[in-house]
Amino acid sequence: MELVLERSYHQEGTNGSLFLNNRFLCFTIELPWVDNRKMESCIPEDSYKLEARYSKKFGNHLLVKNVPNRQLILLHSANYAKKELRGCIAPVSELVGIGRGSNSRAAMQKVLSLCHQAFDRKEEVVLTIKNSLYEHIRSI
Repeated sequence: MELVLERSYHQEGTNGSLFLNNRFLCFTIELPWVDNRKMESCIPEDSYKLEARYSKKFGNHLLVKNVPNRQLILLHSANYAKKELRGCIAPVSELVGIGRGSNSRAAMQKVLSLCHQAFDRKEEVVLTIKNSLYEHIRSI
């Protein structure tokens, strides 16, 4: 199963849209792009394997594997990138600003449900991150 994250980059943060089979699932928020700096930047565009993970802090969430020069990059609930994220990705139900969203837990549950169904079928789950084509068109 492949999830596709289309991002738009801004100085204050990164907003995205997450798709499965060209169908919109939810929005995402992240830190701004700062040359892949640990704890300060979103991760580079690429394809990454996802794994199920649990912690007391985040409950059930997803681990983004093999991010260059980074460790413990997660998909977890958060509504304000600059205050709640350190390079991770947060699904949100609605965007309310740059790097800000709402109702993250519901969006995270939707993503987790789909991923766990794929894990139960023994499928690999991949997250492909790319720049939103819409942003290129908008700037013309």
